[in-house]
This record gives sequence, structure tokens and C-alpha cells, in this order.
Amino acid sequence: MTPRRAALIPVYVALIFFAVITLIPFIWMITSALKTPEDYFTSFFLPRGEGWGGIAWERLTADNFRRLFREFPIGRAMVNSCMLASVTSTLATFICAMGGYGLAKFSFRGRTWLTSLVLGALIIPGPLLIAPSYQLLWQLGLLNSYAGLILPAIAPAFGVFLFRQAMLNAVPPELLEAARIDGAGEFRIFFTIVIPLVRPMIGAFLLITFLGAWNNFIGPQIALQSPEAFPLSVAINNLRGLHGTEYGLIMSGTLVSIAPVMCLFLLLQRDFISGLTSGAVKG
Repeated sequence: MTPRRAALIPVYVALIFFAVITLIPFIWMITSALKTPEDYFTSFFLPRGEGWGGIAWERLTADNFRRLFREFPIGRAMVNSCMLASVTSTLATFICAMGGYGLAKFSFRGRTWLTSLVLGALIIPGPLLIAPSYQLLWQLGLLNSYAGLILPAIAPAFGVFLFRQAMLNAVPPELLEAARIDGAGEFRIFFTIVIPLVRPMIGAFLLITFLGAWNNFIGPQIALQSPEAFPLSVAINNLRGLHGTEYGLIMSGTLVSIAPVMCLFLLLQRDFISGLTSGAVKG
């Protein structure tokens, strides 16, 4: 073994240790979703018994998942979450990319002031905006509608500033000038030249926005009033309110809510990591 590989052994040991610690809550959640209410409080992971490995495999059950879809409107809540998260993340990514492109590559009066305004919006805590947002939605007649959730989230200051920095680093001005000399319009330049150059950032921001919309818990409770319109995050919370002692049912609902997000992350993980690290690599 070379000295370099030997020096990496403590690093690998530490990474494995922290990986195990990270996985423990997920393993506990999966085993809790498969246990009966009686076994939930008598065993930490799997119920003990006379089966292989000292585990009562015959007592593991999928009843919590069956009850979740038969007795509660989880399927409808999942459709609501998919629609809200998909529309919000797509619109936010498109609008933030256009806003960042405008701030980074166009010279106009007030650009410095507008950039400072975007930076200033970053430091405003989100909870401070709850009351003004509710009053604005009420005045616009957008309460109890999906538009009241989607419209306030399609142009976050964080996204505009993130794309501004990506445009400054990844889009050379000489390339834009060459396209304009060749007669390309601004929309054609944006969609055929700029978007492909910042594709990693688009994948990363799309995933970040999708996760934010999918896990949004406070917003739907403020803007929505009809239980049929609730997304998955609120529907799972209502499970806790109706069945406070059935933690297995809640764990199964949590697993169902995590599954689509994990699939999306696996699809976009390459763009997500590339988008987050591209700025650090380019300095």
C-alpha cells in the first residue's frame, strides 16, 4: 500500500462513520413503517423473534401503506404536490434565469440599484413576509387557490442572484456579440446559447426549488383552506392530528413523500453537483 493510500484510510473511516450515522434515521423510519402498532414501542428497529437473525420477520406488514391510500386522501395530496412543485420549480427556474441574464449581460439605467435591491431582499427573513403576503393574497383574491402559492415563489431573489453570478462566469460577452453580429435575436441567443452554457446551474436550481416547493409546509396552510387542495406535507401533518399514536402510519406517509424527491435527485444529481461546484472551480 502506498503512503498516499495509507494516509486516506482515516478519511475513509470517518466518512463511513458519518454515513452510518446519517443512515440510522432512514433505517429507523423504514422499519417503523413496516411494524405493527404493538411492535412500534417494543423494538427500536425490527421486532425480535425466533426468525433468522433473531427477528420476527412474520410480524412485518405493509398494512400501514395500504391504509394510507385506502383510508386517507394521500393519492390526491401527492398529485397536488407534484403539480405545485413542478409548476413552481419550472417557472422559477425560467424567470430567475432570464432575470439573472438581464442583470449580468445588459447595461441599462438602474442596473446597479436593481442588483442592490436583489441583494437586499436576500437578508429579509422569510417569516417576516408571512403577514404581508397573506394580506396581499387576500386583496388580490388569490386565497384558497394554487396561484396564491405559485406566483409569490416564481422569482426568488436568491435565484436571480445565483443565475446572475452563473451568467457572469459561464457566458462570455464575445460569444453574445458574435451571435448579434450574425443576426440572432435576443430570445434566440438566450435559448440556444445562454441556456446550454448554464445547464448545470439550471439543474441545480430546478432541484433546489422543487425541494422547497415539495416540502413547503407553512405556505399551503396560509394560502389554502380546502382540505382537497392540500399538498402532501400538510396531509401527512393531518395524519398526526387524527391518529396521534399510529406512528407507523405517519412513517409510511413520510416514506411516500420522500420517494419522488429521491427519484428526482437521482436523475439530476450530476447537474446538481456540477452546478454547485462550478463557481468554486472557476473561482
